[in-house]
Amino acid sequence: MLSASLDNYFAIFSFLGKVVKGFNFVWKSKPSFMIKIRLLAGLMLMGLSAFSQNIHVGIFGGVAAYSGDLTRKIFPKKVTNGAIGVTVNYELTPQIMVRGGFTYTVVGGADRNSDDEELRARNLSFETHLTEFSLIGEYYFFNLDEQKLSPYVFGGFAVFHFNPYAYQATTNKIFLKPLSTEGEGLSAYPDRKPYALTQIALPFGAGVKYAFNDRVRLGLELGIRKLFTDYLDDVSASYVDPADLLANKGQIAVDMSYRGDELPGGNPNYPAKGAQRGGVKRKDSYYFLGLHLTYRLGTGDNSNRSGVFGGGNFLGGKKKGYGCPSVH
Repeated sequence: MLSASLDNYFAIFSFLGKVVKGFNFVWKSKPSFMIKIRLLAGLMLMGLSAFSQNIHVGIFGGVAAYSGDLTRKIFPKKVTNGAIGVTVNYELTPQIMVRGGFTYTVVGGADRNSDDEELRARNLSFETHLTEFSLIGEYYFFNLDEQKLSPYVFGGFAVFHFNPYAYQATTNKIFLKPLSTEGEGLSAYPDRKPYALTQIALPFGAGVKYAFNDRVRLGLELGIRKLFTDYLDDVSASYVDPADLLANKGQIAVDMSYRGDELPGGNPNYPAKGAQRGGVKRKDSYYFLGLHLTYRLGTGDNSNRSGVFGGGNFLGGKKKGYGCPSVH
């Protein structure tokens, strides 16, 4: 078993060395961008084929929502949207998985859906297309090569991109960041820096996964993203002087910063400078609930494959598998 483990380590280091050399060659050469992408993709696929029995490819489908200044409800009915994603999963051991994924969704919130009369009078809203690349580790409480069902937990790192927008008069789509609705980037407010549209997040969550056979598994999971920004919804702190917005960003910035005057009987007066607009103490977040279907690649008898740490079982024992019982 020790020999098999060492062989796997040497194979992985050899593969990583070839990937680094390949990247270096492609970077120094000067083919077109698309040719570079194809070369790199081909290199990765050839390398991964050596470890295909430990690779699971997957798709994710479910729903997503956000929590922030424009909603605190869990999966609010009117602004919960679908989410879809693809994953590549590498099985370090039968109970430890590393997962890389890409997910796309749309999240949003609106004061008009609030139960709070004061928030409805504020009348702010937003939506954003959201794309996320993540790298997470999963830990399974039971070996899915030996039994069919196991709960699991996960955590890791993600990079996401967003760009909040709202609709003026229900038809005109207005992106909010360039308007500096709370004075971000204006010289009169040096403490309010412009927020980046691409940021990091910390994903974590839990689920339960069912193994139909050696190859096909289906998980139900809830994942939450801890963010380090309060501007996913473009709402965070307090109102600024509308004259500053008008002078620097134009009338549209004033109009989108305060929208209570758009309501029938709404207050036509822009709030005083420094009046509360959002809650700066609590960062925004977004979350997913859905199904994750995976398929193990490779050919041959998976019950006899060797993992990174040697042997088919986390403890080095023989796996039961799902095949027909042998006759002695």
